[in-house]
Amino acid sequence: MALVISDMSISLDGYVTGPNDSRENPFGDGADTLHDWIFDDPTEADRALMREGMDSTGAVIMGRTSFDKCVDMWGENGPMRGVPVFVVTHHEPTERYPSAYTFVTDGVAKAIELAKEAAGDKVVGLHGATVMQQALPLGLVDEIFVHVVPLLLGAGTPLFGSLGSAITLERADAVVTPRATHLRFRVVKTEA
Repeated sequence: MALVISDMSISLDGYVTGPNDSRENPFGDGADTLHDWIFDDPTEADRALMREGMDSTGAVIMGRTSFDKCVDMWGENGPMRGVPVFVVTHHEPTERYPSAYTFVTDGVAKAIELAKEAAGDKVVGLHGATVMQQALPLGLVDEIFVHVVPLLLGAGTPLFGSLGSAITLERADAVVTPRATHLRFRVVKTEA
């Protein structure tokens, strides 16, 4: 069964966007370098991590805010070129979007269920802070993979919000490059 992995670039102080993020400014003020480890002269280690993520992902889940900010950049095939994208939203959009995008109004758990079916044995990638913040306390996230960029934003969208209770993680990997420190953690699941 597919693993659910939150895979996000973050600032050292834990933000995935800077302040004032919008469709015109998707990464927010001061956060333009959050993804330089991918796009601006990446090292071989950075490229290998990106390739691994692209090759292993069978479906993507994101929130409506992330979708609205980035759909123009991605186009009709989605962020991972043909990998199905499940968008968690309160309301179906009134405009039509390409078939790569499925809008789920029944919450993050339903989106994860649908994405796992679509992904088969591949990974379900959580992209966006809101869906991760909803899925993690429900016990629906298997791994957290953060690419910590040497940047302090001071404000913006935090990856981790209020959780309600502590969640234990087990470090699975750490790769340091000049552009980012890539940290992978397994979420330790407790028996209910």
